[in-house]
Amino acid sequence: NIAKYLSSMGFQQHNMTILMDDGMHEEPTYRNIMEAFKWIVQESQPGDTVWIHYSGHGGSVEDDDGDEEDGRDETLIPLDFQRAGQIRDDDLLKYLVKPMKRGVLVTCLMDCCHSGTVLDLPYNFYADGRQTSMRRNEDFDMGHLMEIAAFGVTMAMASDLAGMAAGAAGFASAASGGGAEEILDECCVIL
Repeated sequence: NIAKYLSSMGFQQHNMTILMDDGMHEEPTYRNIMEAFKWIVQESQPGDTVWIHYSGHGGSVEDDDGDEEDGRDETLIPLDFQRAGQIRDDDLLKYLVKPMKRGVLVTCLMDCCHSGTVLDLPYNFYADGRQTSMRRNEDFDMGHLMEIAAFGVTMAMASDLAGMAAGAAGFASAASGGGAEEILDECCVIL
């Protein structure tokens, strides 16, 4: 499972927020998911490594603000969606992507239907059998992305490239700006 894998990579259990409908963890309700995203944005600092994993239902609903080319917002479907609603891609962009501090390395694994554009990122790939490369999202503000890319290049140049080739632990260490012990204080959200 993802929590065991992340622990093996140096993430500490006390820095993980795990939401599951298994009776042993907090449930993945709309409120709990959004609070987990709020927590990880507030706790993450430049140089941190963040892992977000969502494995659940995804969907799409009619676009309510005209920002989607296909007229649909992609969604995450929380446990209480019938009462609280679905989590729209616009909300993920507004409350998770945009407020993340500059210099935080974030990896998101979205294991759900309609996940290709659920974060409203600058490039999209549609596995439709026809598309062979990423396609630019014309509505995305590329200025902020260039700042993030510049930070990544700076970190890569400052790190020991041989150490990075040694594996993900070396990369996470370089991205966190310190030694291997630095990754032990990083955060993750597992949904």
